[in-house]
Amino acid sequence: MSAPRDHRVLIPVDVLEGEVVPETIVDAFASIPVVLLGYREIPDQIGPDQAREQYGDRARAELEELRTVFEDAGCDVTSRLAFTHDRLATFERVAVEDACDAVLVLNPAPVLETVLVALRGDVNVEYIARLLATVLAGTDLELTLFHVASDDASRAAGTELLETARSELIDAGVDANRIDSTVVVGDSPTAAIVEKAADHDLLVAGESRPSIRRAVFRDRAKRLARRTVDPVLVIRGEYLEDEAASDEDPAPDEDG
Repeated sequence: MSAPRDHRVLIPVDVLEGEVVPETIVDAFASIPVVLLGYREIPDQIGPDQAREQYGDRARAELEELRTVFEDAGCDVTSRLAFTHDRLATFERVAVEDACDAVLVLNPAPVLETVLVALRGDVNVEYIARLLATVLAGTDLELTLFHVASDDASRAAGTELLETARSELIDAGVDANRIDSTVVVGDSPTAAIVEKAADHDLLVAGESRPSIRRAVFRDRAKRLARRTVDPVLVIRGEYLEDEAASDEDPAPDEDG
């Protein structure tokens, strides 16, 4: 297996709406570098500079308080603040600029003990295993690998996929006793994943396409996030887009 590069997770937080990161999430992600993106989406008639002048001090204070929570948990954390007309473009650009491997869609997580990893046949299993091993380090989280086959004839391929994922996780240092696997047959993968996720505390979905706006917020992972009360970690493909979002406001954010 190739040597892993440093992993990084982007956590966007609407700091002026009172959105918080649950303590259970902070603890679970303490072993992996985190980029906290405090953002505020503003109306078209308000410029980013005007918004920064009006709300910047408050937003920075909220973001710094949240950053301190991660630091107190031992997390390697950086922060950025953005006032933007297009939050999705900002999420995508920051994920590219900071080489983030995954984006965490926040939802309440009062308990975090079990993780459901939904795998499709076209995802990079080795890449996902390396990132998951980093997230799981220092936790007692138990993992269920899950695949939805389109028909009975495809079940064997799904079982092989999960066996490969399990082997990669074990090779990456995850205890085999913490890993379970389930293959089901269904014509609606999203519905099957949502139903299975009801028995777990965190949903992990791998996407093979690079665009944050397509893969995270306008595709299956976003629908999953809307239909489950659990947080959703969307792992990006093992490549990054070079081009910045064309509809982004100039210089909408700052490093924290």
